[in-house]
Amino acid sequence: MKWDWRRAASHAIFRIDYRNILAGAVAGLGGAIAIGAMEWFSVAAHYPLFVIPFATSIVLVIGSPEAEPAQPRALIGGHLVTTLVGLAVLKLTGPQPWAAAAAVGLSILAMYLTRTFHPPAGINPLLVVSNNLPWSFLLAPVLAGALLLAAFAYVWHHWLRRQSWPRRWL
Repeated sequence: MKWDWRRAASHAIFRIDYRNILAGAVAGLGGAIAIGAMEWFSVAAHYPLFVIPFATSIVLVIGSPEAEPAQPRALIGGHLVTTLVGLAVLKLTGPQPWAAAAAVGLSILAMYLTRTFHPPAGINPLLVVSNNLPWSFLLAPVLAGALLLAAFAYVWHHWLRRQSWPRRWL
């Protein structure tokens, strides 16, 4: 009797769930395609890839599409709000390390207040302040990238996975 729970745990751990493996492979393919598109956009926009803040957003939107931060309001709004906060802090303080940290903290507050909480967007103010990025960064790559990522996620989930996304737009 004592060994029953261990045997059950062993079977649960080592059981191969082909449906989950397939879902993971499909999500991985979607993420790879989106990252490839992001790399192309990086070259076309003449921004180094490390300055384009969407890799973790892609993982979230493709891998956990039902999560609240993966919904379009949070995805697009979170990136816009945090970038705006970063640009405002940069304008007020200049590119100081303490200002970058403050901008990230203020961005978290701003996302909560605007109901656009998207954790991957937390990198935006750090990038903006640390790299002294111009206001044009808000439009490209941030707004353009967030809109393209939302469009990609919509197509990916509806056409390829045949699942509903998003749960709601706003």
